[in-house]
Amino acid sequence: MARCLVIRTAGTNCEAEMQRAFELAGARVEVVHVDRLIREPGMLDGFELIGFPGGFSYGDDIAAGRVLAVRLRERLWDALRSAAERGACMIGVCNGFQVMTQVGLLPGPTADTASWATKAPTPTVALAENAGGRFVDRWVRMELGAGAERCVWTRGLVEHASDGALMMLPIAHGEGRFVGSEEVVAGLVSGGRAVLRYAEGDDPNGSMARIAGVCDGSGRIFGLMPHPERFLGWRHHPWGSRLEGGRGDTPGLAMFRCAVEAVREGVTV
Repeated sequence: MARCLVIRTAGTNCEAEMQRAFELAGARVEVVHVDRLIREPGMLDGFELIGFPGGFSYGDDIAAGRVLAVRLRERLWDALRSAAERGACMIGVCNGFQVMTQVGLLPGPTADTASWATKAPTPTVALAENAGGRFVDRWVRMELGAGAERCVWTRGLVEHASDGALMMLPIAHGEGRFVGSEEVVAGLVSGGRAVLRYAEGDDPNGSMARIAGVCDGSGRIFGLMPHPERFLGWRHHPWGSRLEGGRGDTPGLAMFRCAVEAVREGVTV
């Protein structure tokens, strides 16, 4: 059975939902406080899947995810780099995505064969304050970007992509506007790494290129602002039971199942 580690700390509040998502997808999950990992970094070697859940880590003091990201950069970069190099699949949702960009796990190397930096790299993208200046909590329409079929987390969404009613996810954030230099953002889009985007006309935060989620060059490390772990059953959708029956996994559950199955089967992309 695929083994998953979900990292929590003070202020995270979505670890239980992420745990349930991985368990429904067929993984065995352990939720561990970051302080224990700092004491025992070798623990990471025992997991093929690593999750960074949403919430408000350390109260989002200074900036969203900043304190946790600094702790990870200073104390756990070597262990995280080692996990990435051996092919572990990682996901960061909302606050977890904010953390991963500041740690340097995302966007990550441009190709599967590229080397990870010995020291935590300088961040090249960020999740800034929403363009509207307000916290936004609602469902948004999504679309897949080029390269989605190469990301182990999003390749299972292709069957939903043509139906805008199905391709929806909930968001809840005040700092979700994806930003970077024009060169970096253009490279992510053209390189097929901006694998999840807000649908035209439904960008809730003003993200550059409507980017909602990106992956590294290997397709195994993925971060997104929407919450797939909050859409594990069709009754979670605003239209509820009308979408049930013969539709298979929801887009949210499909993300977790694809990654778990990839780990179980040793699939490369």
